[in-house]
Amino acid sequence: MLNQRLQQKLLQKLSPQQILLIKLLQVPTIALEQRIKQEIEENPALEELDEDYEEPQTDNELDDDVEESNDDEFDITDYVDEDDIPDYRLNTNNSSQDDEYREMPFVSGISFQENLIEQLGLRILDERTYMIALNIVGNLDDAGYLSRDLNAMIDDLAFSQNIHTTKEELNTILKIVQDLDPAGVGARTLQECLILQLQRKIQTPIVVLATNIITRYFDEFTRKHYDKIIKKAHIKEDELKVAIDEILKLNPKPGGSLSDTGRGNHYIMPDFIVNTKEGILDLQLNSKNTPELRLSRTYTDMLETYAEGRSKNSAQKEALSFIKQKIDSAKWFIDAIKQRQNTLYLTMNAIMQYQKEYFLTGDETKLRPMILKDIAEIVNLDISTISRVANSKYVQSPFGTFLLKSFFSESMQTDSGEEVSTREIKKILSDCISNEKKHKPLTDEQLTDILRDKGYNIARRTVAKYRELLNIPVARLRKEL
Repeated sequence: MLNQRLQQKLLQKLSPQQILLIKLLQVPTIALEQRIKQEIEENPALEELDEDYEEPQTDNELDDDVEESNDDEFDITDYVDEDDIPDYRLNTNNSSQDDEYREMPFVSGISFQENLIEQLGLRILDERTYMIALNIVGNLDDAGYLSRDLNAMIDDLAFSQNIHTTKEELNTILKIVQDLDPAGVGARTLQECLILQLQRKIQTPIVVLATNIITRYFDEFTRKHYDKIIKKAHIKEDELKVAIDEILKLNPKPGGSLSDTGRGNHYIMPDFIVNTKEGILDLQLNSKNTPELRLSRTYTDMLETYAEGRSKNSAQKEALSFIKQKIDSAKWFIDAIKQRQNTLYLTMNAIMQYQKEYFLTGDETKLRPMILKDIAEIVNLDISTISRVANSKYVQSPFGTFLLKSFFSESMQTDSGEEVSTREIKKILSDCISNEKKHKPLTDEQLTDILRDKGYNIARRTVAKYRELLNIPVARLRKEL
């Protein structure tokens, strides 16, 4: 049975201007210039500001005595010719205006696989061997390892290239790939990778001992059970130490060195710059690469011309609508850029004042507990807006350049009742581990006792959690001879 009824709902819908501002807030300074240039290319009513430019009057502000533009780069007949259908009527767009696009500039260069393929081209190989070797290179990961199973590769070659091979032939050709540079490439395990690198070295007694340790006592080596290695290999502690030093010179990710050079050097561009002048903090937005924008004089003059016309045919009305749309879009973009800069400044200024002691001294123990809600309440903005501002933004201070969201941390109460930042506890934990005796590193239980002696009532599992967040291994793996 069908029923009809009236129902009222209160819904919040974002306007196109709000959506544009939200997207721009997420864009870091290093990508903002690219985003502005993209908008200029897509909207002809938007231009970069010239030094001798005077702001034109638009819409209701248009005066009757405005001079006609002498710029002949834009032909008005493109919009008023009745025999032509405007280009914008022929374009199709299968994406929504609300879709989010993230494009970052990148540095081109020779990739890891391309380097190996070049080396294969210098080898004297028949076509079959070359094609199989090419397939092996294509299956290497960024670290240079062959993680794909050989049986699966046999099926791939049969179906994709009609090459029927065997596991024995693949192993033979794999050795050709493993003979390429850098040493260790094409290995299937870390153990094989290290052995391949040691085999390329001059076989001195130290290298032979290191190879023997990796080959026969790899499990004991990874677990740092040095006493077991000394006992089983019948060697002295000094000999083991020299062999381990030789092993530590090897590269566990041989493909990483080439892939890094292919990517090029990437530099962090800070979004904010904080300086101190006689004990007073000074905040600046890094906008030196952000071009200033203006409305196109050609489009504003065209809008005036069409607005003054009394009788308009359908083509002229469509052209007028198109021009207004582009000018409105340009205005929204310019306003969104200004709002973005203002929101960034207000948010960073609140963070700077909240963490004033840190920005004056650089002492991480001076960092106060701070969550998104704290800053949102100060600047009277939504928490999601503060999150977008803090995401992927960097601040340059006299003590280094840091990711903005790293200043946010939870709080923990000391025995004296004082609220401290968890980042302060991580700093103390990191300092304790840095100053420990390497031959007898501190366990999590010992670290817990040290923190409790300092007044931080913290559980052992929490210490383990913070240690893992700092990418510090357990005591057994930090042990050195």
